[in-house]
Amino acid sequence: MSGRGRPPKPIEIKRLTGNPGKRPLPDGNTLVLLPSAYEMPEPARPLLNPGRELWERIWDMGTSWISPQSDVELLLMTCELVDERWNLRIKVMKDNRPEERRGLRELDKQLVHNLSLLGFSPTDRSRLGVAEVKRQSKLEELKARVQNKTQD
Repeated sequence: MSGRGRPPKPIEIKRLTGNPGKRPLPDGNTLVLLPSAYEMPEPARPLLNPGRELWERIWDMGTSWISPQSDVELLLMTCELVDERWNLRIKVMKDNRPEERRGLRELDKQLVHNLSLLGFSPTDRSRLGVAEVKRQSKLEELKARVQNKTQD
């Protein structure tokens, strides 16, 4: 049954950790590498402001692992869900109807799922091997503040 137990580790992680399970891995010479994005593509369908903001943030943060060929439709659908959520949330706040509130929570679940598929949770990023969240030291915080002040 899917959804139970630990999700499989990506091949990249197995290679980095030395493949502790010793299961055969695909030959690196036969893998197809997906091209990464060099710049943010334009969405194929129009987005409202909340969806457009998410589109830009994701391309800004995820260019090293989001593929403009294979991931773009999932990303676009996720941004459209954000637009839909924005509108539905306004209705829920105004009308407070239970069926709309349930719909909003279902939409929230779908958004979290999609963002997870795109690698936007700490767990998913670590599975992809793309990032670890690092706390800034006091010195790094001070340098960042000084740099921000000089740019203003």
